[in-house]
Amino acid sequence: MLQKPGGPTFATVAMSYAREPRIAVAEIAGQLDPREACCLLVFVPEGFDLAELADRMNRRFRGVSVFGCTTAGQITPQGYETDALLAIQLPRAHFRVASMLISPLQPLQISQTAAAVRKLNAQFQKTAQRNRLALTFADGLSKQEDVLVVALEEALGPLPVFGGSAGDGLHFRSTFVLHNGAFHSNAALLLLLETDLEVAGIGFDHFLPTEKRMVVTDAVPEERMVLELNGAPAAQEYARLVGTSVAELNPRVFAENPVLVRNSSLYHVRAIQGAREDGALTFLSAIDDGLLLTLGRGREVLRTLDEGLAVESRSGHAPDFILGFDCILRKIEIEQKQLTAAASDILRARKVLGFNTYGEQHCGVHVNQTFVGVAFFDPPPAGGLQ
Repeated sequence: MLQKPGGPTFATVAMSYAREPRIAVAEIAGQLDPREACCLLVFVPEGFDLAELADRMNRRFRGVSVFGCTTAGQITPQGYETDALLAIQLPRAHFRVASMLISPLQPLQISQTAAAVRKLNAQFQKTAQRNRLALTFADGLSKQEDVLVVALEEALGPLPVFGGSAGDGLHFRSTFVLHNGAFHSNAALLLLLETDLEVAGIGFDHFLPTEKRMVVTDAVPEERMVLELNGAPAAQEYARLVGTSVAELNPRVFAENPVLVRNSSLYHVRAIQGAREDGALTFLSAIDDGLLLTLGRGREVLRTLDEGLAVESRSGHAPDFILGFDCILRKIEIEQKQLTAAASDILRARKVLGFNTYGEQHCGVHVNQTFVGVAFFDPPPAGGLQ
């Protein structure tokens, strides 16, 4: 297996900073040995000609299953980046994969989707003593991830699902998933992975609830739009609770002052995407009339990042690598606080690879401003998902 010193043992990482697809794909291919590949995960920065990129990859990786999505940033062996074409090759010696494209996402038929996923899962016969999990990459502007995770949970039951919503830098114009040699919008990609490696799920944010509450008193759920909070224009009321003006609302304010939704004893982030000129707020997760929201207060982001990634195998060993999906709003906050280099040091030390998302899927819920991932360890004496 082609590998750089200090890199993962059970995955091969390739990168290119070229903007021309012909050159970028050639550079990626020169760092990989497709004969060893179970599949290739590709995370694409903004600005690429996607049709040409797909065509070039089809030519260079003929016979290899290539999956991936566009991103709002990449997590490479160097840490946070924004312009790296990142490829992660999973070896067939340790992985099997089955895939399906779920399209269209809007509208999504839950029962029909669940039936198709159950069929795929049944056909992907389990190998004894191996672990199974699911990965999902979804169009991050479809506003359907909440419905998607419901369908997946109904179909897959206890099988753990981890995923991230595709991004488009900070533009929020169009996002795509890569499957079967083409990029698709209004679609989601589902991967069923089987591996002899020991695996453990990861999910954490860095917020605590405050005493400041707000009730959604007028919303357009299908657009993830809130018109009123506490009976007042949404942007105005949110700005009041945060202690700023509507004119000063921006991605930094939203990143540092998220709203939380309580689910049993847990709080999940419902991130604000932006404030409209008409005073409404748009969100990156499901929102509805009558929903009780709590303003969040941030904890120290670097400490929680390092602690959240400090997972160990049952025998006490660190991961060989972590496949991570990290919300773009977390990265924005880290950049605003001038902590990017320090955060990248942590990601590099913890061997995290992945991308920055427009939302994350974990434990049957679509969330925001959360790090979601899967840690892969040396094969255990006997299988079992932690």
